[in-house]
Amino acid sequence: MEKQLTVLIVDDEAMIRLFAKEFLDEANFNTVLASNADEAIAALERRSDIRAVITDVQMPGSMDGVRLANAVRDRWPPIAIIVTSGQWPEPPALPENSRFFHKPFRPQEIISAVHELVN
Repeated sequence: MEKQLTVLIVDDEAMIRLFAKEFLDEANFNTVLASNADEAIAALERRSDIRAVITDVQMPGSMDGVRLANAVRDRWPPIAIIVTSGQWPEPPALPENSRFFHKPFRPQEIISAVHELVN
């Protein structure tokens, strides 16, 4: 079966990146990994096939996940954005065509949200 669309996973915790990669690969997505927003922006500048970004809020580097979400919306408007956090009791203000999920999230919630946001 042919792979569907490409999803960029951005999280500073390697285990979470690999967990997300595993369930997205099993759901027939292509995946690209980044450990912070700077790596994510570089991947987005390099690749034209990324259709969705899944990012954690709290990450080291030049910007957190909320700022990354806004940067993605400004520079790549069609890309769907999913923001996750285990620290925020209330969802942060996010740009249009975005969703927020508390950690721990269920893989099927993320998969469904990607399908919904990209279509």
